[in-house]
Amino acid sequence: MKAQVFYEPEKMALEDRSVPQVSGNDLLVKVRSVGICGSDVAYYFGMSSLETEDGKGPLILGHEFTGEVVEIGSNAASKFQVGDRVVVNPVQSNPDSFWSKQGLSNLCPEKRILGVGNDGGFAEYAASDYRWTVKLPDNVTYDQGALTEPLACGLYAVNNLNVEHGQTAVVFGPGPIGLMMIQVLKSRGAGNVLLVGTRDYRLDRGKELGADLVVNVKDTNSPHYVEDLGEKIKSLNNGELADRAITATSSLDAIHTALEVTGRHATVVIFGLPGDKDVMQVPILDTILMDKTIRFSWLAPNTWEEAVQLISSGAVNMDKIISHRFQLEDLVEGVTKVRNREDNCTKGVVKVSE
Repeated sequence: MKAQVFYEPEKMALEDRSVPQVSGNDLLVKVRSVGICGSDVAYYFGMSSLETEDGKGPLILGHEFTGEVVEIGSNAASKFQVGDRVVVNPVQSNPDSFWSKQGLSNLCPEKRILGVGNDGGFAEYAASDYRWTVKLPDNVTYDQGALTEPLACGLYAVNNLNVEHGQTAVVFGPGPIGLMMIQVLKSRGAGNVLLVGTRDYRLDRGKELGADLVVNVKDTNSPHYVEDLGEKIKSLNNGELADRAITATSSLDAIHTALEVTGRHATVVIFGLPGDKDVMQVPILDTILMDKTIRFSWLAPNTWEEAVQLISSGAVNMDKIISHRFQLEDLVEGVTKVRNREDNCTKGVVKVSE
C-alpha cells in the first residue's frame, strides 16, 4: 500500500508499506478520507513530540479517518461485515481497565492512539480495534465523517459546560472545533452564543453556522471589532457577564479573557491545548466570590455515537467547515496550507481513495 511515513520534523515520504495484519479484535479499513488536525501540523513541523517510545518516527500520522471495512478479525465478525462504512475512534483504550469501566476511557493508561503513537490513517489501509470503530449512516459522506473525531472531542467539552436553556455562552476560537461547538450549543438551547476570534473569514463562517454574535478582539479595522468584550456581553445578557465560556484555542490570552468575561455561577471549560510551559493565572478571590466552576476537557469518552448522529441529522454542518481537499501524495502541501491558513483555509481533508 501507499503510505505517508513521517520520520522527523519536515521529513515525510510517500512510500510502499505492507498492508497491516489483522488480529482477532481488528478490522482492516480501506481508508477513504482523513482530516488534517492541528496536531498533525505540530508533529510535522516539530512543535510537538509523538507518543511513540522515543517520541519520534517513523510513523504514519492521521487520526481523523473514515473508510470501508475490507477484512474482519475473528472477534469482530458478529459486529461488522465487509463493506461497512466506518469512522475510527483513534483513542483505543483497554475496555476492561479501571478508567474505561468508569466511563472515562480517555484516562486509560493502556490506551493507544492511532496516528499519534501507532500507525494511523494517512495510508491506503489502516487497522482499527472493532470496539473503537463506529458505523457511518448512509447519508454521512466519508469527508463529513472524517470530522467525527474533532466533533466528539468538542462535544465532550460542551457536555462539561452544562449549558442551560437560554444562557449566554462564549466560544473562544473560530477554528474547526469552535465552529462545531457553536452549532452544538445552539442545538442544546443556548440563548446568545458568541464566537470570539481574530480572523474575520472564520468569524463570518461562524455567523453562517449559527453564532448570534461574532467578535474580533484584535483587528481594529474589522466590522466585528469590539473593544470591551465584557461590556458587550452585559448589553446582551441583562447586565450580567457570560453564563458559560469555552476555549477552543490554545491562547493563554483567550483563557484569561474567558475568566474575565464570565459572571456569577458561571462555568468555564478549558479545551484547547496550551504549550508545555504555559501557566494559567486565575483571579482566585473573584472566582470564589462569583461561585464559578473551572473545568478541563480531554478527548472524547462516550460521545462518538452522538457525534455521528449530530452529523447525520444536520445539526452540525461539516460541509461549511471543510475548505480544502488534498490527495495523499500532496499531504505536505496540505499540512503547510493548514499551518499558514493559506487561501482562508479552515479545515483540510485528504482524499485517500474515492
